[in-house]
Amino acid sequence: MTKLRDRRSLEQHPCFHGKASAHWGRIHLPVAPNCNIQCNFCNRLYACVNESRPGVTRHILQPAEALAALNRLLQQRKDIVVVGIAGPGDPLCDLDRTLETLRAVHALHPTLLICVSTNGLNLPSHIDELVAAGVTHVTVTVNAVDPHIGQKIYASVTVNHRLYQGLEAGKILLNRQEEAVVGLKQRGLIVKINTVVLPGINTDHIPDIAAKVAMWGADKMNCIPLIPVQGTPLAEHVTPTEAEMAFIRKSISGHMPQIFHCRRCRADAVGLLGEGDMAGAN
Repeated sequence: MTKLRDRRSLEQHPCFHGKASAHWGRIHLPVAPNCNIQCNFCNRLYACVNESRPGVTRHILQPAEALAALNRLLQQRKDIVVVGIAGPGDPLCDLDRTLETLRAVHALHPTLLICVSTNGLNLPSHIDELVAAGVTHVTVTVNAVDPHIGQKIYASVTVNHRLYQGLEAGKILLNRQEEAVVGLKQRGLIVKINTVVLPGINTDHIPDIAAKVAMWGADKMNCIPLIPVQGTPLAEHVTPTEAEMAFIRKSISGHMPQIFHCRRCRADAVGLLGEGDMAGAN
């Protein structure tokens, strides 16, 4: 594997470093359609053209199509430093598609940073494969570190084709997330925690999340306000205000460095943060 010092600077990752976001871009390759968790704020309808939120894309790409799209983009632009897989499902729920894509990207473009965004459920047993495939950055979404709160957020989790619900689901997910983050840090990867702020559910719990993921060794934390989605159990919940988000971030900054510039990118995002989707890159 290419040594990290032979690759782009780790601080050029625009999602992890605010100063980099004005100069360096990324491409998300939407090769992973399936998910092993049903969140109460997600409806899994990913074929969205006009929405800008995590988990939406115009198309699902095969690994070969994703590599071709990346190659075209790199011919057009010199500011792309990161290739990421962030859905529209969970990348490790579609492990073969994800690894095929990552390995091909790393083989052809070994200087690029490679990023994966996951819920962490399937992550512990595949960390070494991700490292071998060139991954440098991983984002793990942790919305609760108390299973009693987690069961209000997750309708179900699926492990080895078995469905778990309620408190058991919350415990399984939490244990695997902890194992995953600790394992990633032991192998020297950069880890960001995403936390969706859900009013009335986990708002008062977020300091506990920050303290816990700090103990796990995570590097940064990104608090994301809920985007209510039609047809979900939390469709009628309100989005936290900017003032509420500012207060939350300030209150936990002593535990974890906070990210303030997140644009809640689509699964087919291309370019600098805030730019469009992959359709504009073809």
